[in-house]
Amino acid sequence: MVESVDDATPQPSANIWLIELQAILQGAVGGFLFGIPLLYTVEVWVIGAATGPHWLLTVLATTLVGVGLLTQVEGFRQTLHLHPLEALFESIEAVAIGVVCAALALVLLRRITLDIPLSEVLGKVVFETVPFALGVALARSTLQGKQRRDSGTDRVRRTTAPISRRLASPTVANLRDALVDFDAALIGAVLIAFSIAPTEEVPLLAASLPPLWLLLIMGASLGLSYAIVFASGFTDRAERRQRGLLFSPVTETLVAYLVALLASMLMLVLFQQLNPSDPWSEWLSNTLVLGLPASIGGAAGRILI
Repeated sequence: MVESVDDATPQPSANIWLIELQAILQGAVGGFLFGIPLLYTVEVWVIGAATGPHWLLTVLATTLVGVGLLTQVEGFRQTLHLHPLEALFESIEAVAIGVVCAALALVLLRRITLDIPLSEVLGKVVFETVPFALGVALARSTLQGKQRRDSGTDRVRRTTAPISRRLASPTVANLRDALVDFDAALIGAVLIAFSIAPTEEVPLLAASLPPLWLLLIMGASLGLSYAIVFASGFTDRAERRQRGLLFSPVTETLVAYLVALLASMLMLVLFQQLNPSDPWSEWLSNTLVLGLPASIGGAAGRILI
């Protein structure tokens, strides 16, 4: 017998498929947040490509055990009590979400192509699945926050402006909220991308991507950023829209992406990965490649800070 939060507070109009889709999306968001740093590690690609099938099964089984332990206490669904069999099914589902997300990310970065043998593809996917699957299981506890889960209420954003001033001057208040959001986007982008910026994987990936493929990287960065903040259900969409008199969800996503790109370029310059003598195409491709994890970190920062 499953007792869930939704059971405790029935919502007749709620669409069960929409709830299920949102739970999967939340899990995928957690997967990308945890999995993106390891995605930029060439050693993982090499080890995955050289590993045999028996060891890959061992890695996959170990991942399932780890996800199962996390599912006992958290999981990516808002369920208070689970039957052991249901916990097993949710763990398998979390690993499956991790496999799909890892495979899509490897395709996006062209670490998986039609020219690569299937054994190498499976090796890369299995090793990259480990952090993705753990991120799926930890999605709610990481991105939703304990206070909100326990109390069922949203956090109140800290502000130094009195309420009367906010009501009398909504534009100024919304501008302040927008600046706080972009500060949070900058902090999140630096936290996630700072450890990736000095590595050789960024120029390696950038050099292997065709120019038009960079448009796909940009689209994925914007789509993931929008999904994390506005479609995953981790934040109150209506509350964000109310604050968004100056920035709609689309414009907020675009401006936050520009913040992530600016932070990425500055980090690459700081680590001397980009120099004034480098061609502009190298500046652009390296910045866009690092902008993918930076935009994911920036989106996570906007819903956490």
